[in-house]
Amino acid sequence: MSSNSSTRTAQMPSLSLALIPVILTLAILGVQIFYFGDFTPHIPLAIGLAITALVGIKLGLRWKDIEEGIFHVIHVSMPSVSVLILVGMIVGVWIASGTVPTLIYYGLTLLTPQIFLAAAMILCAVVSLSLGTSWGTVGTVGLALMGIGAGFEIPMYWTAGAVVSGAFFGDKVSPLSDTTNLAPAVTGTDVFSHIKNMMPTTVPSMLIALVIYLVAGFTMIDNDNGSFERITAITSSLQNNFEISAWLLAPALVVIVLAVKRMPPIPSLFAGVLTGAAVAMITQGAGVHDVLTYANSGYSIQTSSDAINSLLNRGGIQSMMWTISLILIALGFGGALEKTRCLEAIIAAIMSKVDSFRGIQTSATLTSVATNLVAGDPYLSIALPGRMYAPVYRGMKYSTLNLSRAIEEGGTLVSPLVPWNAGGAFVIGALGLTIGDGNFENLLYIPLAFACWISPVLGLIYAQIGVFSPKATAEEQALWKKQGEAIADYAEGSLSERSASGAYSK
Repeated sequence: MSSNSSTRTAQMPSLSLALIPVILTLAILGVQIFYFGDFTPHIPLAIGLAITALVGIKLGLRWKDIEEGIFHVIHVSMPSVSVLILVGMIVGVWIASGTVPTLIYYGLTLLTPQIFLAAAMILCAVVSLSLGTSWGTVGTVGLALMGIGAGFEIPMYWTAGAVVSGAFFGDKVSPLSDTTNLAPAVTGTDVFSHIKNMMPTTVPSMLIALVIYLVAGFTMIDNDNGSFERITAITSSLQNNFEISAWLLAPALVVIVLAVKRMPPIPSLFAGVLTGAAVAMITQGAGVHDVLTYANSGYSIQTSSDAINSLLNRGGIQSMMWTISLILIALGFGGALEKTRCLEAIIAAIMSKVDSFRGIQTSATLTSVATNLVAGDPYLSIALPGRMYAPVYRGMKYSTLNLSRAIEEGGTLVSPLVPWNAGGAFVIGALGLTIGDGNFENLLYIPLAFACWISPVLGLIYAQIGVFSPKATAEEQALWKKQGEAIADYAEGSLSERSASGAYSK
């Protein structure tokens, strides 16, 4: 143990001690959400953080050491919080500019209800692949698609499932994505080999999801006069309250072009805010003060259409504060668990029981899933298992591409399926999925985001039957020998280094 003036490292806790904060926090969360019917995970996670801190003190840490662990993880994820703030601004400004109303208008007039869910998934996948950001896709294109789905009288949770499936698919395989770069970084592989190795699970899962959405569209939606009348009423109301034109899609086009040119996400999204503000003032007659208000507090409109009112009264930085506060608390809890080595102890206990490739691949995937459930941080769910399991794969002479795929799928794809996780909290807030007071119907988006959970399931099946599970090549083994401990050192520092450069931002 180091001196009092430096940071201490906790001794490895026993498995029973490491499980205490995890089990108690999940129990308190369960009581809050399912017994009281109140979907506000903030306080249970804060209590979990306090319990973890007590465990850390028992292990010999000072509060200063635990605090450092908490704020390290929060600091690493600040670019993602910045994206959240920008998405809130974009939503408010793009509604005021007519960009979102135009997307809804064209969607209602060009698409049919039967193919809408499949089209929504494909559109979000293309946009997310181009931008490298699932959050930016969900908060912009996803919001417009929620409006189109409402016009077609499709349940919110079905539309949200399709949006999440497409958006997080693109995030998973885009070379511009932070998590797509993080997974190979912590396992010692390269990003393009990592993307190629994910195709055997990605392509089938997207095709299966596409078929399900098509079948659902053609079986649960009827072409009746009531639906057509509702669509006509919404499009007429949009035309009466906004200037509708293809030129109003300029803010979205600006963001996509900057992303294709590999501009960083934060300045690209801010350029979208500025472009939207200019368009709002030029075409919709908004004043400077109006635009500033929309960016901060969201757009507000009262029309004769209740559907339009519910769709377009949203956005602004303040609308994201519930989500941001939840993410910060969840990240702090995850940082405390990492600093006290509770997660490390649990993973070590799992690894000690596994002696086959099938077992280690299953364990790596499920560890990422469990870290998402417990720590609430998609980055931690990739970085921690990636660091710890990599030596085991090398010892078994299996390519660590297997590991990078496992943690990408258990980390990136599962993140939006956990309501108190950073990804899940953002999806719920950005898409306006009202949850609470005993009503949890909108949480059905979780099983309906088919691509997000089918992909890791396929990965587990492949591991059991031994297909698409590459052994380490001679070149890869030579690289391991040459690099030695350098891979582990790089993995240990990759999060903080990339955070400092602004590389990580959903």
